[in-house]
Amino acid sequence: MKQLFSNPLALTGFVLISLMLVLALLAPWLAPYDPDAIQVKDILLSPSANHWMGTDGLGRDVWSRMLFGGRISLLVGLVAVGISTAIGIILGAIAGYYRGWVDTVIMRLVDIMLSIPSFFLILAVIAFLSPSITNVMIVIGLTSWMGVTRLVRAEFLSLTQREFVLASAALGARDWRIIFKHCLPNSLTPVLVSVVLGIASAVLLESGLSFLGLGVQAPQASWGNILTDGKEYIQFAWWLSLFPGLAILITVLGYNLLGEGLRELFDPRSTNSR
Repeated sequence: MKQLFSNPLALTGFVLISLMLVLALLAPWLAPYDPDAIQVKDILLSPSANHWMGTDGLGRDVWSRMLFGGRISLLVGLVAVGISTAIGIILGAIAGYYRGWVDTVIMRLVDIMLSIPSFFLILAVIAFLSPSITNVMIVIGLTSWMGVTRLVRAEFLSLTQREFVLASAALGARDWRIIFKHCLPNSLTPVLVSVVLGIASAVLLESGLSFLGLGVQAPQASWGNILTDGKEYIQFAWWLSLFPGLAILITVLGYNLLGEGLRELFDPRSTNSR
């Protein structure tokens, strides 16, 4: 942790992510208004002491909606990456450990998935499902596991030739014990970096889907559908586009900076890792 926080990139990313997480967790106490309460008399008010980030076209307080929207956007990112990481670790471990035709089948599946633009694949799947938070999380998770699979497979190909793994096999250890006790714990370093960067991508994907009306549905708030509300008034209600855009920017930047800091920390060629 000392080395991590001595890295300016990682420290900046950690602070930004912590800030957004704290605001999202404390949303019920920090929000001054009900995020879904419609107030006709307060339609499109500019930022003021009563409404820090103004109001939208239905008179709803943007600051309150931003806080609750942050909970949705960050939750989607975390759960989606959790799903994709679990799938990637399992498939990568199987491919790297057993090799042969098993490896060939799994890696060809990875190649097929990578040949399809992920955003359009997600759009196609969502089109057959009803847009909801649950569907968005599952679809993003099921279409984002290929990078983790490649990372884990590459680590396993190296680890299975190490002396401690060969010794365990010679002593009669079962495959599952070698995979989960000896190989997997030693292959998670690059996966950790991939997870951090993957959360940023998932937040962007969720925001894009919600912006297009295929993600989180109104009246439930997310940063993406707040942006959607703002596009109709962008010429005179700038705050409806500025604040959710800044929230997405800060969150994605924070995860990218933390991921870059972790990469430098774990890279043996980096001076910061010594």
